[in-house]
Amino acid sequence: MSRPALTASITTSASTAAAIKSLGVKEEIGCVYVMGSEAADEIDAETIKKNRSFRKFSYRGVDLEQLLDMSSEQLTEIVHARARRRFQRGLKRKPMGLIKKLRKAKKDAVDGEKPETVKTHLRNMIIVPEMVGSVVGVYNGKVFNQIEIKAEMIGHYLAEFSITYKPVGHGRPGIGASSSSKFVPLK
Repeated sequence: MSRPALTASITTSASTAAAIKSLGVKEEIGCVYVMGSEAADEIDAETIKKNRSFRKFSYRGVDLEQLLDMSSEQLTEIVHARARRRFQRGLKRKPMGLIKKLRKAKKDAVDGEKPETVKTHLRNMIIVPEMVGSVVGVYNGKVFNQIEIKAEMIGHYLAEFSITYKPVGHGRPGIGASSSSKFVPLK
């Protein structure tokens, strides 16, 4: 399906004229340039690609692929001090057990679908790159809040994403809030 020719109004200089010719301009009419439909298709494809490009994630200047390939010692060097201290003291049995369960859930997952939720009480677990893409149910004292681990969460604690209290919304005072509200009629 052919598209009508694309027109654009541009003031010319020597450098812009060369740029315009490189775009595939067919003819010049005053200061309006007529472009062939093939060149317009190429430009449309380029703009669509630019619009669709996602921000590449990096943790402290390191891409996610490189983070996944890193050894635990290398990862220890780039995380914040509290996490570094925790890793240097060694991961104990419970955190290692959680990572094993997450690996198993990821392996058993059907391609293109989220892995099975792994429930845990380990709110103090630091999120490592290996956990990205997993679904964890983090206990908040009442229920297990489902969290899908994303790359931006690396270095944070699981507890940060499973809040233990209901945030207060300070709205209007209710009935019996003060002595002056005694004589306000109920609707």
